[in-house]
Amino acid sequence: MSHSEQMSTVRASKKPDMSKSTTQVQLLHDYLHISAQMAPEKVALVYKKHRVTYAELNARSNALANTLVASGVQRGDRVVIFSDNSVETVVAFWATLKANAVASIVNPLTKADKLSYLLNDCRPSALIADQHLCEVFAIPAKDCPYLKLVIVSGDIISERLSTLPNSQRWDSAIATGDPNRAPKRQCIDIDLAAIIYTSGSTGDPKGVMLSHRNMLTACTSISSYLKVQHDEVILCVLPMAFDYGLYQMLMAFEHGARLVLERSFAFPAQILNLMIAEGVTGFPGVPTIFAILAELKSLKGYDFSRIRYVTNTAANLPVKHILMLKDIFPRSRIYSMYGLTECKRCTYLPPEDIDRKPSSVGIAIPNTELWVIDESGAKVGPNVVGQLVIRGATVMQGYWEKPEATARKLKPGPLPGERVLHTGDYCKLDEEGYLYFVGRMDDVIKSRGEKVAPKEVENALMNIPGVREAAVIGVADEVLGQAVKAFVVLEAGTAMTEKQLQKVCQSRLENFMVPKIIALVPDLPKTDTGKIKKTGLS
Repeated sequence: MSHSEQMSTVRASKKPDMSKSTTQVQLLHDYLHISAQMAPEKVALVYKKHRVTYAELNARSNALANTLVASGVQRGDRVVIFSDNSVETVVAFWATLKANAVASIVNPLTKADKLSYLLNDCRPSALIADQHLCEVFAIPAKDCPYLKLVIVSGDIISERLSTLPNSQRWDSAIATGDPNRAPKRQCIDIDLAAIIYTSGSTGDPKGVMLSHRNMLTACTSISSYLKVQHDEVILCVLPMAFDYGLYQMLMAFEHGARLVLERSFAFPAQILNLMIAEGVTGFPGVPTIFAILAELKSLKGYDFSRIRYVTNTAANLPVKHILMLKDIFPRSRIYSMYGLTECKRCTYLPPEDIDRKPSSVGIAIPNTELWVIDESGAKVGPNVVGQLVIRGATVMQGYWEKPEATARKLKPGPLPGERVLHTGDYCKLDEEGYLYFVGRMDDVIKSRGEKVAPKEVENALMNIPGVREAAVIGVADEVLGQAVKAFVVLEAGTAMTEKQLQKVCQSRLENFMVPKIIALVPDLPKTDTGKIKKTGLS
């Protein structure tokens, strides 16, 4: 570590009182501005060997924002950021907002055809991309008629750069902009801050439109129940192209905390060592990450005493993983959560309830209301399965230029003039108001005249010792209509047959839910966010 980095670390150990700021948060990028005012020398971001302070991030994003504006980016224009988790991605996000524009971070695993679709869908004025993705973005960028500027980071071959519309090197774009002040502020909090594209597993990707108010509300709500503090050190191995990863940065900067950024959890031992070295206090993950942890044999050798909280979303945790996390992180609060991009977060399970309601995804997040309805739209009582409805300021503005898809999701609410989110998820509430996720409405299997929720079968399989992952789908069957088929990945060293798994299921599930077919597979297809991708199963 260099002398300057050592000094930054020493200064960062001081605890500035972030509550003394007199600047009112009105727009999302106020988080960065205020934190840079209150603790300019505090390390805001750790990425590989880079340690970047709040003052440095603020200055770089000011400079880039001024370059964007000078190139013709105007209020409400879209800026696509096509890059891995990196310092450049963080700077580009804040710069876009400071330029009064709308940020859309696209996953770096996206292929050229899909990227071309996204560029033509949101019609960005600027593209900010990393050079190692040049083979993917070069042709889509060249063919996109809306781009006024392409900024490329990294060591680039000049011939490739010269073929792109109004292209600039990253270092040049930073050097030519004024680092001392952001462009003139034009937005108000109902303006769009971001467009986050859904995976498009059931059709073309849809751009979820989120305003500054949407995202500020979500940050305030989530960080309040997580009890995020200014001395937090939050690990993010989740893609920032998706809301769960992006919000780790937003909540860290909201409180003037430190974000430790990595591209993925591909090298778990390396990440665990990093957690210890940086003194990580917040560890957000998904079921696939925790499944990897469950197979590691040397976890007892790590000192995780500084971890204050562990969060999970995408699916409720199997009981065996809850027990594993409590064992590995004995001093941490474990949060099981549920949400969707269209409203960021719906529920969280208070850590004190995880033992008595392990299969629940909890209660409504602060400043949000939820209920369950039947097919006629009427509210249902406890333990009745129906569609979940969400009401609150986190609910999206709609899908970008897809009014019909928007109308299917956003419908009139109980109060005049409002719209509420119909999630498309089957859920139920118990007598205490705790929510249980049953499954996607599109995923429900109809077998023997009964409705089978794949999630219920998956939960039964996942709680069998030795099962690492499970995915359940319906397949055509002449007698049953649809038969329940399960794909199971076993933990390393586990010897178990399909018949044995079926027998355990028979002891835990109703007859019509027991998989007729079980296939043992070495792995399961995943989406860019690490979720199991059922469209690849048959």
